[in-house]
Amino acid sequence: MAVDTKPARGDGPPKAKVAVWNDPVARGIFFQLLLIVAIVWFGYFLFTNTVANLERQNIASGFGFLSSEAGFNIIQTPIEYTEASSYGTVFLIGLINTIIVAVIGCVLATIIGFIMGVARLSSNWLVSKLAAVYIEIFRNIPLLLQIFFWYFAVLRSLPDFRDSLTMFGESAFLNNRGLYIPRLIPEDGFGLVIAAFVIGIVATIFVSKWAKKRQEATGEQFPVFWTAVGLIIGLPIVVTLLSGNPFTWEFPTRSRFNLSGGITLIPELMSLVAALSIYTASFIAEIVRSGIESVSHGQTEAAGALGLRKGPTLRLVVIPQAMRVIIPPLTSQYLNLTKNSSLAAAIAYPDLVSIFAGTTLNQTGQAVEVLCMVLAVYLSISLIISTSMNWYNDKMALVER
Repeated sequence: MAVDTKPARGDGPPKAKVAVWNDPVARGIFFQLLLIVAIVWFGYFLFTNTVANLERQNIASGFGFLSSEAGFNIIQTPIEYTEASSYGTVFLIGLINTIIVAVIGCVLATIIGFIMGVARLSSNWLVSKLAAVYIEIFRNIPLLLQIFFWYFAVLRSLPDFRDSLTMFGESAFLNNRGLYIPRLIPEDGFGLVIAAFVIGIVATIFVSKWAKKRQEATGEQFPVFWTAVGLIIGLPIVVTLLSGNPFTWEFPTRSRFNLSGGITLIPELMSLVAALSIYTASFIAEIVRSGIESVSHGQTEAAGALGLRKGPTLRLVVIPQAMRVIIPPLTSQYLNLTKNSSLAAAIAYPDLVSIFAGTTLNQTGQAVEVLCMVLAVYLSISLIISTSMNWYNDKMALVER
């Protein structure tokens, strides 16, 4: 009688027992736990050592100082503030001013950078050379010097308030104290205008997605741009007219010794935004140029063979493909601009570094708490920018099948 000696499927030679210290998986887990314990211990050591040193030098610690009276004036306050306000309010004002500079700077730098990047590749010799000169000048001069130039050489050289430059029939004034523009005062029913604006933005998003699907299905284009203009701008205007203009304008007025009323854009803000935008735009222009050049020339030739003109070819064919190359370095430029806004302290613009890490720290002496808060703010803003741009980059990435 024959005996089947073939081992069953799945049966193999018995595995030899391996000692734990020779198991690579167990050894990896052990070293990771060891690293975590070392990091926690080092953090605890730093914390206890710092607290002991502060107590030894009779320096108060904690965040109770945030409720103490600040006692100093701030030249630009987006929220209500007096010298009797607390250091917590000072922190909030510095945070808002920093965000204002970062947002306006990123928007202006993107617009200028894209225009200059496209102009750099223009077939017009003069336009291309002018864009090249702009890029080479502004990206090779230190940012701090550019801030000083705009502040001391340009805006501080303007006439005083008695000889202010008037614009739009004395609706706005420009002098060495800043730019004075009308202020919008909302009244009853203004919420409807805001609601119409928000509805316009949401409707534009839906129309854009619908138009894209329609074009993919039928090949027909839909005028998304003009539809967006009508929804975002036209709809609020219509609601404004129907609701009887639910707002008024407060115009700046000139008195004997000063200008009052309206909104004042101080020279520190304008010079900082101008320097940051123009400096960063010179780098963005090169990023845009390299992104456009990364798109195969065959794409342009194919678009031309289909009858597309240069403008639609650039907008519909080249730029969407170039964005996959442009977005990652563009994120770095946004982060740089946000962090470079801390140079505002050089011209006394009341950002977070100037009034909180500067004046507040000097008055309270609580360096650890103040600097930790400022570091946490810049880290948070940078992480938000990175996360948002990474999400946008994923949306623009090629979908592989």
